[in-house]
Amino acid sequence: MAVASAVEPVPRDVVVLGGDGSVHRLLQELHDQRLLPATVGLVPAGTGNDLARSAGIPLEPQDAAPVAATGRPAPRGLLLDDTGGVVVNAVHAGVGAEATASAGEVKGVLGKAAYAVGALRAGLTTRGWHLRVVVVDGRTVADGSEPVLMVTLALGSSVGGGTRVAPTARPDDGLAEVVLARGTSAIARTSFARDLRKGRHTRRRDVTVTRGQEVLVEAVGPQDAFHVSVDGDVPPGRIRRRTWRVEPDAWRLRVPTAPPATVPPSP
Repeated sequence: MAVASAVEPVPRDVVVLGGDGSVHRLLQELHDQRLLPATVGLVPAGTGNDLARSAGIPLEPQDAAPVAATGRPAPRGLLLDDTGGVVVNAVHAGVGAEATASAGEVKGVLGKAAYAVGALRAGLTTRGWHLRVVVVDGRTVADGSEPVLMVTLALGSSVGGGTRVAPTARPDDGLAEVVLARGTSAIARTSFARDLRKGRHTRRRDVTVTRGQEVLVEAVGPQDAFHVSVDGDVPPGRIRRRTWRVEPDAWRLRVPTAPPATVPPSP
């Protein structure tokens, strides 16, 4: 009698030439086919390259290629949403998603500068969203009674080509950094955008930073459905509710074996 045996697929190393969106699409496919964990090398060739920036991977292809082939495999988490979608670096709701959507309209022409154009357009037009934001242990970060400007869940520290939206985020600690901005007046939006560019937004009184393994974001009113920006791409349509949870050590990214040399500041 023949005995059928199931052969488990053997994970293989993959090298990606592209940006955060390319890595996102690869890991989504590997997750869907249950081929994770896998080891990924990255030669950054995207617009923002925030995954490479936060991991210390060189941005020049000739310098990144050896790292992609022989670098140290560093374990990283993934954010998984309740529809099966993955997040590699960061997901935004609110003005961050609107900014990315606006940037997408001019990204092909302006490149990295499109993020600034998109942020400006979104910052001038938004009035905020009434969102309920709850971390899995029951902490209510926002109850929806007042409008929210932006919610970001991040495993990496930067978005939009180097903007450090979640400065203390770590992709290997099993937690997502949650950054919530409340200021929705014209003055608050303008000053928040300025502070975000300078990396000092987390010190503001209208910004809350927390960490969690699972986070719920839910629209309160019928007009508060929101876009999400996932690793730099905005899926079509608005949503009313989504939950994300961190899957620790879900994949490995090849990184430099030693930290890059620090360049002293100019006198």
